[in-house]
Amino acid sequence: METADHEVLRTAVDWLTTGEPVYLATVARTFGSSPRLPGSLAVLRADGRFAGSVSGGCMEDDLVTRLRNGRLPEKFPAIITYGVTREEAQRFGLPCGGKLELVLEKLESATSLKSILEKIDARQQVLRRVCLDTGEASLHPAVDREEFFYDGQNLRKLFGPGWRLLLIGAGQLSRFVAQMGQALDYEVIVCEPREELASLWQVNGATLDTGMPDDAVRVLADERCAVLALTHDPKLDDMALLEALASPAFYVGALGSWANNDKRRARLATLGVPRENLARLHGPIGLPIGSKTPAEVAVAVLAGVTAARHGIVLETGTQDAPARLKAGG
Repeated sequence: METADHEVLRTAVDWLTTGEPVYLATVARTFGSSPRLPGSLAVLRADGRFAGSVSGGCMEDDLVTRLRNGRLPEKFPAIITYGVTREEAQRFGLPCGGKLELVLEKLESATSLKSILEKIDARQQVLRRVCLDTGEASLHPAVDREEFFYDGQNLRKLFGPGWRLLLIGAGQLSRFVAQMGQALDYEVIVCEPREELASLWQVNGATLDTGMPDDAVRVLADERCAVLALTHDPKLDDMALLEALASPAFYVGALGSWANNDKRRARLATLGVPRENLARLHGPIGLPIGSKTPAEVAVAVLAGVTAARHGIVLETGTQDAPARLKAGG
């Protein structure tokens, strides 16, 4: 699945090869309510075409109008602010008097953008830094998980592959998780070696892998992947978990009750999984929201994955004292 950033960069590269002026807009800072988060991107050109989004469309249209009328700043990168007055906030769709600050760059070469795309395709991360004083844009290794930074002088944005869900098992719960996961912009891969279940899989957009779970995890489980063991079959779930708990996957979870997960941890321990790796296992999987139906369980599962993705960790819970959320990460 192509992420929004990937689409913007690929479009910019395509347009730059035609020799037309191309401009990159980044949401640098927001105040109050705003339609897009800092780090959101849009690329545009003078004929009115644009890809990505820094608003609901009004600001992109305004930028194109400025470009056509020769009203863009003379020096780039430039800071453009929207929503300073109540009238502007209403005009540009900024609710409650919101304010949005954009950094606008004029792109001259596709070389560095191609390098970013190559990193993304290789499921690697890279940091792009823009110095507003000099206009220099440079690429650097990703050294931490900070996805975006802006202080008025420097803009740093982390580019990397999209988030991935690796689901073990193609049962009813996996269908709900796959559908909801795609709505949350996850690439969804379902591993189901059981022919009778694999033949029934019909979720559009989700990739079906009919190989063995441990093989799938070894190939696919990187730091932007969550591995969810959902088969209720220890022979398959345990194979996946053996590999997943030793992988850099940011979330590893297994379906089942507290009692079943205690038994699972005991089995994995006898197979040589270290205690610190077992501590990574979210089992029961997801957040304790009282879910009963498969759809509700899918909501709980994806809520737990989303919390981990955003650095919200769970205090250790037990069957009698359920886990509680706390900020961290």
